[in-house]
Amino acid sequence: MTPQTLLKHIDEGQLWSDQELASIPADVSQAYQIALQVRKLREARGEQPRGFKIGFTNRSIWERYQVFEPIWGTVWNTTLSMANAQGEGTVDISYMSQPRLEPELVFGMRCTPPLELTVQSLFESIDWMASGFEIVQSHSLDWKFKVADTVTDSGLHAHLLVGQQLALKDVAANGAHLHELLAGMSLELVHAGKVVEKGQASNVLDSPLMALLHFMKALRQCPGAPDVKAGDVITTGTWTDAWPLLAGQTWESRYDSPLMGLKIEVI
Repeated sequence: MTPQTLLKHIDEGQLWSDQELASIPADVSQAYQIALQVRKLREARGEQPRGFKIGFTNRSIWERYQVFEPIWGTVWNTTLSMANAQGEGTVDISYMSQPRLEPELVFGMRCTPPLELTVQSLFESIDWMASGFEIVQSHSLDWKFKVADTVTDSGLHAHLLVGQQLALKDVAANGAHLHELLAGMSLELVHAGKVVEKGQASNVLDSPLMALLHFMKALRQCPGAPDVKAGDVITTGTWTDAWPLLAGQTWESRYDSPLMGLKIEVI
């Protein structure tokens, strides 16, 4: 598939044909180069990158989706929204392909991390953290794919809702403290008034901070990939399984303190 064809599927929310799926190269490094070409097309038409998503950091779901390594993709001004003061937001899924919901932790970057990547240097590069709902999508029928397919499919990213921001300096003294804090956190995912799944931050490569460290190293090993910059948002991977969405649903996340949960209405 050409980058133009991939973007057309994203715009129209249409599934790939069997022939199109078969045409995607199996090589992951080549898939990232195709995804970067799609990124350039989106920038050329006026969309603005706002950060990154990290996917498949939750090792507990690797077997289910037959993807056994993390991936990443771009978050856009057209795919990013902020919850209101009550921690509520909406998402329009009418243009999406097989959308699913993922509760995640989001970081807001203070600056570009230094070349020497450590837990502490990352901590010093982060401005805030927040709860988030990422809406992911797949243009491959029934979410059946190889890892290269998910990379080519813009990292499966469709939308990101970000909750109340907490300054990192108010919750942790250093990187080791932040990792320990996050690794011990959990959440409840609520639909129709019932808890449908409980998730642990430790599912996410041991903690969201470790997921960010893995991502930064992978990003800088990818030829042609842009670096993280000040103001970027980075969502670090789901703490639960990804749950199918339908218009009319309402979902809620309830986190341990200090994170404020989110409520999202699907339209």
